[in-house]
Amino acid sequence: MLFEEIITRQISDSISVKESLLKDKEMTGRIARAAEICINSYKKGGKVIFAGNGGSAADAQHLAGELVNKFYFDRPGLSSLALNTDTSIVTSIGNDYGFDRIFARQIEANGKEGDVFIGISTSGDSANVVEALKTCKSKGIATIGLTGSRCCKMDSLCDIIIKVGSEETPRIQECQVLIGHILCGLIEKQLFGNAE
Repeated sequence: MLFEEIITRQISDSISVKESLLKDKEMTGRIARAAEICINSYKKGGKVIFAGNGGSAADAQHLAGELVNKFYFDRPGLSSLALNTDTSIVTSIGNDYGFDRIFARQIEANGKEGDVFIGISTSGDSANVVEALKTCKSKGIATIGLTGSRCCKMDSLCDIIIKVGSEETPRIQECQVLIGHILCGLIEKQLFGNAE
């Protein structure tokens, strides 16, 4: 019976966080604006770059894959990168410059004005994401942050900060995947005009 109670509570908590996001018109407006920024970048030949650590790294890779391949329907691929996926690049930068520079260095090499960077961090204080955001600012790259509810370093570094109304890592991550899927769906539909 104890397992059933834990399972029920976890599902209920996840639903509550999503319901909170649904009712937060400021955050849903920010999601819409983030989609517009990505769409405008693609229309001008830009790309969307993702980065995160741990579970957020998996989300970054997942969302880049949805854009490069397809999401709801077959269409041309969209240029997108997840900066945490190439172990040779990540480990060489980590070895030579330190872990805090693993994303910033890649943005220096592969980012250009007109691109969009989406930094994913449940705490909002991941040093390598923060450094990447600073590098983006110097290069004219638009910045979007996905974080939890607490005040964090990313707040002042992102053009758009989308906060999930929780401080619990699993609940934040579950909602960040939802937000990422919404962004991918809006981008795909707007650029290629297929029905839902």
